[in-house]
Amino acid sequence: MMKIHLQGGRIIDPQSGLDRLGNVCVADGKIVAIGEQPPDFVADRVIDARGLCVCPGLVDLSVRLREPGNEYRATLASEMRAACAGGVTTLACPPDTEPPLDEIGLIEMLKFRAKSLHLSKVYPVAALTQKLAGERLTEMAELRDAGCIGVSQADAGLVDNQVLMRALEYAATFDITVWLRPQDVYLSRGGVAHDGVVAARLGLPAIPLAAETIAVMTILLLARETGARVHLCRLSSAMAIQMVRHAKAEGLSVTCDISIQHLHLSEIDIGYFDPNCHLVPPLRSLRDRDAIRTALADGTIDAVCSDHTPVDDDAKLLPFGETEPGASGVELLLALTLKWAAETGAPLAKALGTVTYQPARIMGVPAGQLAVGAAADLCVVDLAQWWRVDATSLKSQGKNTPFFGYELCGKVRYTLVDGLMAFEANQHGLSDS
Repeated sequence: MMKIHLQGGRIIDPQSGLDRLGNVCVADGKIVAIGEQPPDFVADRVIDARGLCVCPGLVDLSVRLREPGNEYRATLASEMRAACAGGVTTLACPPDTEPPLDEIGLIEMLKFRAKSLHLSKVYPVAALTQKLAGERLTEMAELRDAGCIGVSQADAGLVDNQVLMRALEYAATFDITVWLRPQDVYLSRGGVAHDGVVAARLGLPAIPLAAETIAVMTILLLARETGARVHLCRLSSAMAIQMVRHAKAEGLSVTCDISIQHLHLSEIDIGYFDPNCHLVPPLRSLRDRDAIRTALADGTIDAVCSDHTPVDDDAKLLPFGETEPGASGVELLLALTLKWAAETGAPLAKALGTVTYQPARIMGVPAGQLAVGAAADLCVVDLAQWWRVDATSLKSQGKNTPFFGYELCGKVRYTLVDGLMAFEANQHGLSDS
């Protein structure tokens, strides 16, 4: 295996607080030195990292790879290449494939296919109920033993609270994390936008804040009752975040994340029916967006994810209410996180922490850190390079993003996974690999 010497870069490890200029030496898929080059280390390739930032590979809590079953939207290969282009070396895959990830055979097939591509590391999240139908629980312990990092309903509804309570009891017994996106099925039924001034002006069916807050309260009450470890996915409202803040203060075992879209956008960005702003959960008010930003800064929100959902072009060409929700975001996660930091004054290390070791801690996987002996999953980024988001700049098969036309700062130059070069940009910032 190739020995690589990353020379003279700014080394940042958010977990340990390391921030210094120096070298990172890689051999046999591991980091063998940080700071000074060992005298006996002879590299097969030297990369000049002067003026660049060397940080842990990003960890993304929600990347839909669209396999199995939805290859017409995207493929495992296309989306994992997109992940590497975005500096993402570790990702969680939600269970809402076709068929859903509710059997050991499907989990093993996905892991095998992903591993054979030698790109990002994929950790499946298994279905909480069979076929995601919300009725019968899956064999969670067996799915965990097959390599799943948790169980989830993805965006499928879970109406029966008795099923939810039994799921949490089961998960608590086997120390399995339950990932839940809180949304009341009935209150959100038929809605496509936040219940606010924009939906009223455009005549769009609305989803009230209570659809999220009632679900959050239910989940937190049952988590307290069962002692289960819960991860709340893609919160979107100020009130829900406040509930989580109180639950954490109380000592409940709860974590949460938000999508990169909700960190920057609000209902106003729907404009005149922009289908790329049809998201689940919907974009909320500016007040909610600002509360998300504050909660990320104070640590109430644990992580930022891309909620990467590639959609084929035809599904976004319909009237807004009929379009398929979702946005491609895995390639924008780093630059948009840096944009938040620049706009709010958050330290660079703190911003990187929300997309590296903090999501890795939620997943329970050894990722998101720079340490001698750790896997050489690295991202080398030019923090000063500006680039424009357009169809040609995205590797994802899904070109659906509300950030088209944005000028972003921070471009990935190299991505290493287990010491192998998974992505390399040429001198014009485009991919050579």
